[in-house]
Amino acid sequence: MLDKELRKLSRDELMEIMLEQSREIDLLTEKLAQAGADPGQESVLPGTSEIEETVNRNSYNRRFRASVRSTLMTLTVVAAAAVLVAVLFLPILRIYGQSMSGTLDGGDIVVSVKTSDFETGDIVAFYYNNNVLVKRAIAKSGDWVDIAADGTVSVNHKELAEPYLDKKAYGEINIELPYQVPEGKIFVMGDNRAVSVDSRNLSIGCISEEQIVGKIVYRVWPFERFGAVK
Repeated sequence: MLDKELRKLSRDELMEIMLEQSREIDLLTEKLAQAGADPGQESVLPGTSEIEETVNRNSYNRRFRASVRSTLMTLTVVAAAAVLVAVLFLPILRIYGQSMSGTLDGGDIVVSVKTSDFETGDIVAFYYNNNVLVKRAIAKSGDWVDIAADGTVSVNHKELAEPYLDKKAYGEINIELPYQVPEGKIFVMGDNRAVSVDSRNLSIGCISEEQIVGKIVYRVWPFERFGAVK
């Protein structure tokens, strides 16, 4: 076994083992001298079993270090891949504010999907003034939007079914109704209509595809509300 193990070692590794053994012999000789032994007597040299043990120990240490390096490299690659996927394809967002209360509450953590395909009723995240806002898509470019005094929303003269609302509200509106959504834009509104500032107000207006972060699909926190977001 020793012979096979030694053959696997390179010249530098053999030299390192020999030097280590030499240092151990010198140290043993010094200890014997300090204990009163005659330095002129024959030194007690390490036996074959001790050399084999040293070779095995050094071999194990090399394998262990290689295993640690390999594990760290794998973890680094996996972490980098996870970050890349999260940034490019599945942005993870934390909800702040009350504009989507009832559907999404402050502190909720959600997963969005990068897409440019939106349907009425989808929840979208978008950039606005270096912040990310979350609202619900109500109408696409070219659609006509109208809002009654009680908060009922109509798109292209058809009342919009909104089962996700707890309560309708007219909200902060300073656009001229009925309103036609500009080309390449999406008309969005928050589910908490009484407090949400959204496309009904010119301070935000309709959003463009370039502003969109993604479509909200899952809530991952809190755990008791884990699941698809509708």
